[in-house]
Amino acid sequence: MAVSKHLQDKLSLLPDQPGCYIMKDEKGKILYVGKAKVLKNRVRSYFTGVHNNKTTRLVSHIRDFEYIVTGSEKEALLLEINLIKKHRPPFNIMFMDDKMYPYIEVSGEKDFQVRISRKPNNKKSRYFGPYPSSSSAYEMVKLVNQIFPIRKCRHLGRQECLYYHMHQCLAPCVRETDPKVQAAIKSDVVRFLKGDMEDVLKSLRAKMQAAAEELQFERAKELRDQILHIEHIKEKQSIDFSDRTSRDVFGYYEDKGYISFYGFFIRDGKLLERTLSITPIYEDVEEAFISFIVQYYASNTKPKEILVPKGTDIQALENALDVKVRIPERGEKKKLVDLVVKNAREAHDQKFQLLYKKDKELDMAMQHLSRIIGRPVHTIESFDNSHIQGTNNVSALVVFEDGRPNKAQYRHYQLGEYRSDIDSMKEVVYRRYFRLLREGKPMPDVLIVDGGAAQINAAKSVRDELMLDLPIAGLVKDARHSTRALMLEDLEEVPLNKEDPLFFMLTRLQDEVHRFAIDYHRKLRSKGMTRSILDEVSGIGDVRKKEIMKHFKSMKALKEATIEQIGEVVPLDVARRLYDRLHPAD
Repeated sequence: MAVSKHLQDKLSLLPDQPGCYIMKDEKGKILYVGKAKVLKNRVRSYFTGVHNNKTTRLVSHIRDFEYIVTGSEKEALLLEINLIKKHRPPFNIMFMDDKMYPYIEVSGEKDFQVRISRKPNNKKSRYFGPYPSSSSAYEMVKLVNQIFPIRKCRHLGRQECLYYHMHQCLAPCVRETDPKVQAAIKSDVVRFLKGDMEDVLKSLRAKMQAAAEELQFERAKELRDQILHIEHIKEKQSIDFSDRTSRDVFGYYEDKGYISFYGFFIRDGKLLERTLSITPIYEDVEEAFISFIVQYYASNTKPKEILVPKGTDIQALENALDVKVRIPERGEKKKLVDLVVKNAREAHDQKFQLLYKKDKELDMAMQHLSRIIGRPVHTIESFDNSHIQGTNNVSALVVFEDGRPNKAQYRHYQLGEYRSDIDSMKEVVYRRYFRLLREGKPMPDVLIVDGGAAQINAAKSVRDELMLDLPIAGLVKDARHSTRALMLEDLEEVPLNKEDPLFFMLTRLQDEVHRFAIDYHRKLRSKGMTRSILDEVSGIGDVRKKEIMKHFKSMKALKEATIEQIGEVVPLDVARRLYDRLHPAD
């Protein structure tokens, strides 16, 4: 690839210092963020020599770059992670789950609870995890609450609930529980969550046998299912370390431009769960591995020790995480790292073909669309409007980048008084692109409207008014309401073959924008219904509205309430007026 004079001039000014570099496309959009021990050598390497297909694709988009000099490699790594998290560049390895993995919390109250928590920061509670599989964490909490008679409700009621009568709770809501009994139950729960399950299994087997002898077969089946579930959990926790040190083990496997990460999470000597991520790679493999691990711990608790395979820059990880990182050379820890790497390779082989096929089809779809539009297309925007007989007139915008939805860029719009679909289209197109102009943000490569000539002409009139260089196309449907063609802004129709990857991508775009618009319309309609009824009753202001909806949760529950029940929340005279408004025909 020929390097432009602009890039050559900037490359000549790069310093011999550590830092971060930021690659940008022709619109100034950030494509990739990287770190370097020596900025001059690392950045220049992108524009010289031979690269794999993935890196070549990245370089083909680069039109500019910036760099930030740091005082050390550690500072460069931490800055890189922060920039990735802030800008989410499409060519970077990213730890995709922004939320913390779930933990199981044993709360600190005397009448304690066992529940899911994503923020293990209560000093009075005990936490077990992380559980990379949310379903596993929820299943474990469900099992604990079934086996042990512990408090289930966040807020204590005024009488015993069903759990008490099912012998799954001691009813602390209405009777004082013996602190020694609670302490013993809590100790059993903690041992169970640590993996010591034999006592529980022995007790359940005895209960199952007794239920079967008393011909209580349904109860016996419930107990058998619990036993099987516990045995399944024990089987997954097959690795046992006597030192009980919390440690995480990471490995990776890279092939054909894709990389798979695999991790084991060991707490109290037991293997809790495994996690996997497979993604395209555009950078140095070891650097991608380090970046992935540091991003993971940006939102998850750190163990006492991290184990990684040979060749990993453990000094960089230790500096960034302030945790002991080891490359084991022999023994059980070495076997564990080898097992993680083996699992990464096997998982990679299993998932690669599916992911490769999907990526290839998206590339084909975007290339086909680029040929139709007559210019490179990476970013697509699409609008859909929704209303019912002119009420709650709204519009929704979805954004697809390289064939994939970018949900962070989705937008909702409440529109003015409904006049026609054409006027709604004009309004939302004007609001969207006038704002992008005003804020100096990049325009999409193409706007695709859900409709034919009328909608295209409406969008074109606004585009021309704002003097934008923005291609516009529309999705034309057949008699069965199925997309049959892409209409260009000169109203020429380009038929879409239903076997073409472009057809599937555009259909997904159409379905996504329609779903997003309908969801927003329903939400507003629901809010409007609540607001219209409560606002019509004298004596109900914003505070009482919140209290009413907090108490009854839904309009259905409110309508089913008696005057006396409503009177528990608001004064009795207000409750009568609200009841009369809710039941005008009574």
